[in-house]
Amino acid sequence: MTLRLQRRRFRFALLQPLRTAAGVLQERCGWLLRLEADQGSVGWGEVAPLQQHQFTACEHALASLPEELPQAQLVALLQEVPGALGFGLGAALAELQGVVGAASPQGWLKAPAPALLLPAGEAMLAALEAAAASAGGLEERTFKWKVATEPDPLERQLLEQLLKRLPTTARLRLDANGGWDRSTAQAWMQRLCDDPRLDWLEQPLAVKDQAGLEQLAALGPVALDESLDQHPELCRSWSGWQVRRPALEGDPRLLLRELQAGIPQRMLSTAFETGIGRRWLEHLAGLQAQGPTPTAPGLAPGWTPSGPLFSTDPEQVWAAAA
Repeated sequence: MTLRLQRRRFRFALLQPLRTAAGVLQERCGWLLRLEADQGSVGWGEVAPLQQHQFTACEHALASLPEELPQAQLVALLQEVPGALGFGLGAALAELQGVVGAASPQGWLKAPAPALLLPAGEAMLAALEAAAASAGGLEERTFKWKVATEPDPLERQLLEQLLKRLPTTARLRLDANGGWDRSTAQAWMQRLCDDPRLDWLEQPLAVKDQAGLEQLAALGPVALDESLDQHPELCRSWSGWQVRRPALEGDPRLLLRELQAGIPQRMLSTAFETGIGRRWLEHLAGLQAQGPTPTAPGLAPGWTPSGPLFSTDPEQVWAAAA
C-alpha cells in the first residue's frame, strides 16, 4: 500500500511561561502530519520535540521523507527516526489502520480529571488560592509543583505553607526536573515520605545519577521522567512510577499495548500538544485509568490556549495551522 504524507508547521505560545530547573518553556512549535492511504483512509500525527537538537533532527528527517512511500518503508522508518517524529508517524499510521480512533472499537477515550500544575516559586501560592476558590476547590485533587528553581530554604518554607493549605484528601507531586543533589533530595523525601498525600518526587536527581535515584526510591516514592527519555531501557527495568510523555517517546502503539496489558505505575503527561496529539494523550490516559494503578494524568489544564488548533477535530487543527 502506498501512503501519501503531508506536513504543516504550527506554533503557539503557552498562556504563561513554564519555569523549571531545566529552563523556561514559553512556546511550542512543530509539524502536523496527514497520512492518506490509496483507498482514502486518513491518519493524523504531530511532531513537536522539546529540545532544540531534537527539533533539528526531526526537521532533517522530515525533509528527507518523500511525499509518497510504501507502508512497509514507513514502518521500517519508525525504528530509526527521532522519538517525536516516531510519535507523529506512528500515531498517523495507527489511526489510518483503525488501531485507535473512530474506526476502532473503543473510539477515542476521555481522560480522567487531571493533576493541577502549580507554577514554580512563590507564584505557587497564588495559583493554589485560585484553585481553592474555584468550583472544584482543593478536595480530592492532585497537585504538581515545580521545584528546584529557587534557593532551597525558600522552597522548604513554601512547602510548609503548601502542606498547611492542602486537605488530607488531596495528593501532591513535586517535580525537580533533575535539579536537586542527593542531600537535598533526601531531605525532602524524609520530610514527605510519611505524608499520605505524597504521590512521588518526580525526577529528583539528574539523569546521570541513576544510583542515587535507586537509593532514594528505597526511602519513598520516586517517579522517573527525563531518565526515561535519555535511557529508554529504563522503561523496562524501573519498577517504580514512570512519567510517560507519548508525544516525545516514539511510536505510541508500544505504550498503547503496555496499557492495554495492564502494566502498572504508568502516568501519562503532556508535552503541550495541539488537538491532534492531545487525542492520543487523553486516550492513553483513559486506558491507564482502567488499569490496576489509576492516577491523575498530567494534562496541565489552563496552560495552553483555546481555539481551533486545540480542537478534537483534526481537520480544524490542520486548517488552523495553515
